[in-house]
Amino acid sequence: MATSNSRYHIVFNGEIYNFRELRAGLEKDGAVFKSHADTEVLLELYARHGEVMVQMLRGMFAFCIWDQQDRSAFLARDPMGIKPLYYAALNGQFLFASELHALRHCGLVPSTVNSEAVVMFLEMGSVPEPLTLLHSVSMLEAGHSLTWRAGNLKKTCFWSPSFSSIKTDWDVVSSARSALLDSVRAHFVSDVPVGVFLSGGIDSTALVALARQLGMDQLATFSIGVDNTSLDESSVARRTAEHFGTDHHELRLTSDVGESTFADFLKHMDQPSIDGFNSFTVSSFARSQGMKVVLSGLGGDELFGGYPSFQQVPKLARLSRSLHRLPGLAQSIGSVLENWAPQARYRRLGAFLRQAPTLTEAWKTYRGIFSPAEAKQIASRLLGADFQVDTNSWPEAFTHSLEDRLPQFPTDADAVSALELQCYMRNQLLRDSDVMSMAHGLELRVPFVDRVLFESLAQIPSGQRIQAGKKLLLQALPEIPEWVANQPKRGFTFPFEQWLEASWGTAFRDVTRGLPNANPTWYQRWAVFMLERWLADSK
Repeated sequence: MATSNSRYHIVFNGEIYNFRELRAGLEKDGAVFKSHADTEVLLELYARHGEVMVQMLRGMFAFCIWDQQDRSAFLARDPMGIKPLYYAALNGQFLFASELHALRHCGLVPSTVNSEAVVMFLEMGSVPEPLTLLHSVSMLEAGHSLTWRAGNLKKTCFWSPSFSSIKTDWDVVSSARSALLDSVRAHFVSDVPVGVFLSGGIDSTALVALARQLGMDQLATFSIGVDNTSLDESSVARRTAEHFGTDHHELRLTSDVGESTFADFLKHMDQPSIDGFNSFTVSSFARSQGMKVVLSGLGGDELFGGYPSFQQVPKLARLSRSLHRLPGLAQSIGSVLENWAPQARYRRLGAFLRQAPTLTEAWKTYRGIFSPAEAKQIASRLLGADFQVDTNSWPEAFTHSLEDRLPQFPTDADAVSALELQCYMRNQLLRDSDVMSMAHGLELRVPFVDRVLFESLAQIPSGQRIQAGKKLLLQALPEIPEWVANQPKRGFTFPFEQWLEASWGTAFRDVTRGLPNANPTWYQRWAVFMLERWLADSK
């Protein structure tokens, strides 16, 4: 879209939930609109306010505005990193896209693999921004804008998460409920019906409860059941749907259907990941039922402390600090574990004990897939002569993408929440969800991943906001049924291993034979399998 004088042109991916309020304000200032789209609002905001317009936006977005008069490009990505934005500046040209795949195959970007990113993927199961698996392509970090003019780049951080915890004499339960209602109300702004992905968990049930509280009568919900009782949550979702009276749709995913679906999933994988198949499958199902917009409960665990990492990561950090008080003890124990422990988690623990006992290193150990030494060994095998990672320099680059950009947080729980939000959620969950939903032309919205909601909840001290079993969320939403609130936490997963052994057994056995350890975990095999496929496609 372009302005009427053809000075500003925009390419935009996403949704601005407060565009109607912004439009009304612009109209009071004399702006005249030709459409009813949020895209035109972005153009008018930029024409009147310039780069600071990003501070006014509530939503998920990645966009580029070209100034024909100034010969400059202004790009921005939403604060929480919901929408991806890749770019490359090469030989006086500037390229950008929503997927790495587009730049990888456009013929203008060198195919050189970023060996540093390969190692980090093997360590963590995803590539941390701003890196990508292509050496010449970067991911614009969440909450950042970028201006390109005459071959020069200027990057600006316009938002980053912080926790204030300044209010103590207030009703935190009522405040949390109001903030949640406000976010869900905003995310229901749409010209088409909005559905909900409903698992058996607290977060997706919370969205249904909030939607009902807001008077959303015609509400479609979607869940998937599998032929594995330990993983199947469909009966809980079905009961919840009946309780709230939703128009519920359930797909039974048998091994045969899972195997055939997985082949299609592989074709849409942008960068390799250890996740994504669940989003791909349920998105395909919802789209087949006519849906164009759905809500997901992604982000609830990061805000309300739903992961075991909130307890385990600080414990790991304290353990390491205690051992480091005795000279050489932590390094000695770490060396034994890293080199001789039979289990992957203990090898990662050993590597951690040999590092500085920071909370970030503890989090990396908890969330990790391979130890640093194993990751470098596998990368060397896969990349061969192209493998050139300086052993002494690459960890600093990874740390820069994590710890150096984290503000000082009031508590360890706040810091873990920030790590989960900025790293695991942003680099893996959000990225996979966007790619796999857009593969089916489905717009996936995430009300828990909202700047306004975050800034409201971030004022609640972690001792109240982050409690076992997501207590604050349950207190704020007593409508959540007890059969959801009281069940053990389970991930939204599928029986991948039994499916893939049937369809990809030879490939998986080859992966196992090529790993440095004799008893690789499922996630380790999956990570290398996905990476090998991506590398093969780049040749």
